[in-house]
Amino acid sequence: MDWFRQVNSYCERTDFTYWSEPVNALTNLAFVLAGLWALRLSARAGDRGGQALSVILVLIGVGSWLFHTHAQIWAMMADVIPILIFILAYVFLATVRFLALPLWAGAIAVVAYIPYSAAFGAVFEPLVGGLNGSMSYMPVPVLILGYALLLRRRRPETARGLAVGASILLVSLFFRTIDREICASLPLGTHFLWHLLNAVMLGWMIRVLVEDGRRAETA
Repeated sequence: MDWFRQVNSYCERTDFTYWSEPVNALTNLAFVLAGLWALRLSARAGDRGGQALSVILVLIGVGSWLFHTHAQIWAMMADVIPILIFILAYVFLATVRFLALPLWAGAIAVVAYIPYSAAFGAVFEPLVGGLNGSMSYMPVPVLILGYALLLRRRRPETARGLAVGASILLVSLFFRTIDREICASLPLGTHFLWHLLNAVMLGWMIRVLVEDGRRAETA
């Protein structure tokens, strides 16, 4: 693999200079700010799971910054790997804490996410296409809604919080998907809205986890 191969995936980028995507790059600060806010929230609650997710959220911002400035394969990996780690970590914590299942069940859920995601893409990508790279993320809101359905009676507040998170993610995925389609009419694109909304969504999801833990402690 050529780790230094250039990648041009977004409307805003017109060449391969460092600042060719200034808005896409700078909006990654939203991930860092959301991560620091969530870190403070989870630290006050003594929630180590929330703290770990918050650190990963900051790393998502750093990795995405690198990708939207360097636009090379290695930077793309720095972008997508922290996102995958966040997803898998949240799946583990959601299974163990929301569903009150043992650690081994959380580990199975993490392992199962990979074939689940692959099967999701295999079924739906032939029908709707790759959605400008968004197809790889589409299994996530579906999974979140699945957890919300499981929790709707036992933990209604948490279920509502998860549903809100899934809704924000779906809106952010819409803006990520249409980015290349509207280049002619909006050269800036809409990928930056994916950053802003996704930062809000990830911070919100950490808050849902922390608040659920607080309710469990007082129950």
